[in-house]
Amino acid sequence: MSTPPPPTPDAAGGRHDVAAARRHTSRVRVTSSRRGAPPVRQRTPAADLVEQTGVGELYLEGLLRAQLRLALTVLGVFAVALLGVPLLVTVVPASGAVSLGGVPLVWVLLGVLVYPVMVALAAWYARQAGRLETRFSDVVGRDH
Repeated sequence: MSTPPPPTPDAAGGRHDVAAARRHTSRVRVTSSRRGAPPVRQRTPAADLVEQTGVGELYLEGLLRAQLRLALTVLGVFAVALLGVPLLVTVVPASGAVSLGGVPLVWVLLGVLVYPVMVALAAWYARQAGRLETRFSDVVGRDH
């Protein structure tokens, strides 16, 4: 059995173990990363929405702004179409005297033709709202 070398004095005047010094000064070569470490995951916009982070709030505010803009556009077009007929009769009184089959044209426009305009606007709104939601889900569903 060999005995450990005697402790030697260090620069500060204390003593330390030579074997311990050799152990701490040996080099270690790292050849690969830690296998047990969890992989770093990128945050997705869907996670930001679910967790209600600031980024998720921005995505949601953008969708809500686009939907509001679309709704106001449809409302504005319908209001112009609906209020434009009485305004036309007020500005040009001779247009109120025009009749179609014995029925005043104003009544035909406001009582009959308003409904196809409403259906057309509703169909256009539904199509555009679907496109907005599809684009939003494409952005949120995409992994970055």
